[in-house]
Amino acid sequence: MLFEKAGQPLRSAELPVPQAGAGHVLIRVRACAVCRTDLHITDGELNEPELPLIPGHEIIGVVEKIGKEATRFKLGDRVGVPWLGWTCGHCEFCVSGRENLCDQARFTGYTLDGGYAEYAVADPRFCFAIPDSYSDAEAAPLLCAGLIGYRSLVKAGQGKRLGIYGFGAAAHIIAQVAKFQNREIYAFTRPADKAAEKFALGLGAVWAGSSSEPPPVKLDAAIIFAPAGELVPQALRGLKKGGTVVCGGIHMTDIPSFPYSILWQERSICSVANLSRRDAEEFLPLAARIPVRTEVQTFPLERANEALEKLRSGQVNGAAVLLTNSDY
Repeated sequence: MLFEKAGQPLRSAELPVPQAGAGHVLIRVRACAVCRTDLHITDGELNEPELPLIPGHEIIGVVEKIGKEATRFKLGDRVGVPWLGWTCGHCEFCVSGRENLCDQARFTGYTLDGGYAEYAVADPRFCFAIPDSYSDAEAAPLLCAGLIGYRSLVKAGQGKRLGIYGFGAAAHIIAQVAKFQNREIYAFTRPADKAAEKFALGLGAVWAGSSSEPPPVKLDAAIIFAPAGELVPQALRGLKKGGTVVCGGIHMTDIPSFPYSILWQERSICSVANLSRRDAEEFLPLAARIPVRTEVQTFPLERANEALEKLRSGQVNGAAVLLTNSDY
């Protein structure tokens, strides 16, 4: 599926099978989850994509061809491909263990063609083996919703009471990790979204309610997955002294002004940018051990526009996942 202009639907296109050049592998795509970041790209809110573009950055597939110098995987291996697709390795961020901030980083489904296709090419250094306990569709959301969620959870610190704003793909994964860590989860959903509240409670939340409501107790930290800047002051008001609000999305509407008093007493706000290979190396084995179970709604590849629209309108509990025609 090809993205050519912001605001226009993706279109089906017959393209040549890409070639695995030196240091790369060709992957036959089996599944690719649909991420809110894909909406930000196709809506023009992230305005630097390499057009025309094949979106998709939560790829599960099988290594079909191996380019020269690519020794990490062998033919037939099942791998996952996340958002971070390449880094320079020598800027100040890469050499200090912060490759997610690399000045020259390239991103799957944004500046590199992604997984809304039958084939994709990837740098194997930024691919990961997938635990056998997951089907292709179940594993796909782990590659972004899971990894960004995990990085957000780490940024939130070790506090017991955790608020989660926006109970979608990332939240439903990371709530299971937080519960495994014996934390209390307070889920904030769209106003009057009783289905989302029920979904959150079913995953172990001790409380679920509207994002416009205050929590029933003061929280140690809050993670905001919804791209709504007005939730930042709301989350700050629900924090204990010293608490942290983590903004887990790549795009957010403007944060409105707020009184300094709700930030004072060493409360803080931080953002999460991208992910690192270390995040994947830590999270994927942990997800299998817990085990994290992903809730997925599958679509054939040619229905990518429908999947994006259902995500936009809040009609997906968990994650939407595209499957290639041969595997649907």
